[in-house]
Amino acid sequence: MLRGHQTWVFDKGPVITAAAAVGGPFEAKGPLAEDFDLLHGDLWVGKDSFEKAERKMLEEACETAVRKAGLQKQDIQFFLSGDLANQITASSFAARTLAVPYFGLYGACSTSMEGLTLGSLLVDKEAARYVLCATSSHNPATEKQYRYPTEYGAQRPPTAQWTVTGAGAAILAGAGEGPRVTGATIGRVVDMGVTDPYNMGAAMAPAAVDTITAHFRDLGLSGRDYDLIATGDLGRVGHRIAAGLLAEHGLAIPPEIFTDCGILIYGPEQKTVMAGGSGCACSAAVTYGHIMNRMKKGELNKVLIVATGALLSPLSYQQKESIPCIAHAVALENRQ
Repeated sequence: MLRGHQTWVFDKGPVITAAAAVGGPFEAKGPLAEDFDLLHGDLWVGKDSFEKAERKMLEEACETAVRKAGLQKQDIQFFLSGDLANQITASSFAARTLAVPYFGLYGACSTSMEGLTLGSLLVDKEAARYVLCATSSHNPATEKQYRYPTEYGAQRPPTAQWTVTGAGAAILAGAGEGPRVTGATIGRVVDMGVTDPYNMGAAMAPAAVDTITAHFRDLGLSGRDYDLIATGDLGRVGHRIAAGLLAEHGLAIPPEIFTDCGILIYGPEQKTVMAGGSGCACSAAVTYGHIMNRMKKGELNKVLIVATGALLSPLSYQQKESIPCIAHAVALENRQ
């Protein structure tokens, strides 16, 4: 199963039998609006705090995925989830509602593919029949924790990114219809000394390149072996840096193949996003909504998702630490 130094190959190919994406009002104005299962018209989602709103969206994504798979909650063996809130409270409280055995994860914005990787391992090794993988983020909730409350109206530089309000969830099974998870490359922590929390793309790009390079090396592949390679939330700044670094390593990926979920989720007219989208829900919503739909239509047959995460915290920032980053890559493939 282990191939090379840090890549798992799943011989049985766990199947994503169902997936769901939930978004907020800003996501509803973006180019991928039709790929969401549910869109909310306000950030509060009928709750009295942004944190409770995020939890509600995570629960909705999970419940929608379970329903689309034709299952009941009691059919799920394990729930794997994480988010950006302190002590991953959105995930833990959603697990309380779901009442499913739970693994709480934290990989910052790489959590979507961290969960999908570990869930695939459980299914591939027959440690579970059905696994639910999910994550979420909420713009005002995240901004006030890591930077400034949005009510302050703090000026943001061009390198800043917009935390996605939403959630994504997927059901993994040993058999069924849907894209198969054929492999995963587990990333290393990479820290290039970036300290600016408003420049996440530059901080995370080297980690994405390190994981992509390892994936190609371990499996003997190149960028042209995939129909699409999508990083998680590097945004326009980080995406340009990653493309340049890959070219320097002799691993240039054609621009029509190489993209970023943070670029895809918002349109050019949505100026306030600055460099693009970010947050745990960025890669999750784009993958479990837009990309899954394209695979279902046969437009894409082999995809590599490289979710990136900045592992800073308010504590580490206050102690003037630099930003360690990580990226996990998961290969998805349509198989007959």
